[in-house]
Amino acid sequence: MSPPFNTEDKHKRSTSKFSHLPLSTSGPVDCAVTGTVLLNTPYFNRGSAHTLEERDQFNLTGLLPQSVQTLEQQAARAYQQYSSRPDNLAKNTFLASLKEQNLVLYFKLLQDHMKEMFSVVYTPTEGAAIENFSRLFRRPEGCFLNINDIDRVPHDLAQWGRPEDIDYIVVSDGEEILGIGDQGTGGILISVAKLVLTTLCAGVHPNRTLPVVLDCGTNNEKLLSDELYLGLRQKRVRGEKYDKFVNNFVQACRSLFPRAYIHFEDFGLPNARRILEMYRPKIPCFNDDIQGTGCVTLAAIMAALHVSKQELGNVRMVIFGAGTAGVGIADQVRDTISDEKGIGKEDAAKQIWLIDKPGLLTTNTEMSNAQKIYAKDGSEWEGKERSLLEVVKAVKPHALIGTSTVPGAFTEEVVKAMAEHVERPIILPLSNPTRLHEAVPADILKWTEGRALVATGSPFDPVKGPWGPDGSEVEIEVAECNNSVIFPGIGLGAVLCRAKLVTDRMLVAAVRGLAGLSPALRDDTAPLLPGVEEVRPVSVRVAREVVRAAVDEGVATEADIPNGPDELDEWIREQMWDPVYRPLRRVEPQGAGRQAKAELKVVGSLERVEDRDARQKKAP
Repeated sequence: MSPPFNTEDKHKRSTSKFSHLPLSTSGPVDCAVTGTVLLNTPYFNRGSAHTLEERDQFNLTGLLPQSVQTLEQQAARAYQQYSSRPDNLAKNTFLASLKEQNLVLYFKLLQDHMKEMFSVVYTPTEGAAIENFSRLFRRPEGCFLNINDIDRVPHDLAQWGRPEDIDYIVVSDGEEILGIGDQGTGGILISVAKLVLTTLCAGVHPNRTLPVVLDCGTNNEKLLSDELYLGLRQKRVRGEKYDKFVNNFVQACRSLFPRAYIHFEDFGLPNARRILEMYRPKIPCFNDDIQGTGCVTLAAIMAALHVSKQELGNVRMVIFGAGTAGVGIADQVRDTISDEKGIGKEDAAKQIWLIDKPGLLTTNTEMSNAQKIYAKDGSEWEGKERSLLEVVKAVKPHALIGTSTVPGAFTEEVVKAMAEHVERPIILPLSNPTRLHEAVPADILKWTEGRALVATGSPFDPVKGPWGPDGSEVEIEVAECNNSVIFPGIGLGAVLCRAKLVTDRMLVAAVRGLAGLSPALRDDTAPLLPGVEEVRPVSVRVAREVVRAAVDEGVATEADIPNGPDELDEWIREQMWDPVYRPLRRVEPQGAGRQAKAELKVVGSLERVEDRDARQKKAP
């Protein structure tokens, strides 16, 4: 693994080889605001950590207690306050409030307690926060667009900056949130949470991101009958009007923020893949539920294959649960087999069997377009049982993936059938939350006498058993297939090289970069994937491989990208935002940039749209 980089050393340097870059994080930060405006700007506010010089220079005397504290002291106090909250939802609310006050302190606290706080700032606690969005609401965060005002979409998006201000946009329509279903306008919080992870895990600049919700109504009767619900109080809109709404959003983003990367998140099953396939050939976009899940799962599989000394090109795989996640995993495996073996995607798909509610998907089964490439010849299965157990017995797969949300589906009989023909079966029960897992690691390892290579969709404790060479007790650590070890690095790489598209080859490169950092490559009792506490250097490696693939394919548009891996890593690190207090440099408002004037998200929208229209008229 790449060594972790020392952020404090980075910011002590007076110069950097890449300090001239627009996203460089070395040196001081320009600030043109003073007094209470500065203290009310989370990007500039340091609270009690403002130095005496800053207090004098920025007219903060009298607005702060006299003692000057360090970021570390502030983080210790914030952790005490966090720890005093009675439950995880209250802790989540505390963190959201801190984020609105001081961005650096917020991310410093998360970084210092990553393992403890990850489940509070993201799943499962973020799911509870989203369910209670209208009841916990204090102040808006993000951009709220609604389907009854389609023509206002460009106007409303324009309030968030100029073309150079936004790098990363996360958008959700709130229909399928974190396993809790339709949450309507509360989906804004999943966009916010995903952007927190891009900054925490990969250093995407937090003041250059935009969370968006597309409010199309909701079919959640509980929300519709709640007098406090803040979204459109109507059933979800489908069809032509929905497509026009999404298209207006995408086109407005491309016009207003032409270099921004668009991340689709938690769209409903009828729309997620369709929208991705519609826009992926045209713009730099990504769907974490489909592509992120596919990438992280494939990385775990590739690490497991290294341990079991097998080649991906020869693998037979059964996926139990053929929804968005299951088909996304199948697609990523298929595309990588196709790339590695130099064969067509249809031929690569022959190595993958999908099982859904009707059983094994065959040509005699009604299915979606996305599933059809994996359908097996119905005549070959005529009269045969198509259950999971019978498919495992017939196919003798090397890998079994669970995305079904059917608890206990990987029974002892199924797992033993997997282990009967494969020395080191790869078994990944990925359904979330824990109560929906197809099997727990302890059972899988017990039923395979410690031979199975296991990763899960939720964190599990290590498993001990008598699986050493001489029957001695061995402890096996179980990897969590957490998308956060890959999607932030993919986004960072795409942003830094200003990719025109996110190609299959870029995703395959990201998977190989992550798989190459597997702890199991050095010790087969170690987890198949790095943990989130190691994610910053992991994101550097993933971003590096994404950038190199983008350059090779001719879709990178940024100039002067370094060639060598070490120099490229330095180039990436220099542009990753870190939670440290960089010195504030006083600049006059006249001629200062909008970030320095704390105006990144308060630009006059009418003026902004007029600027856009003028540019379009000048275009050839």
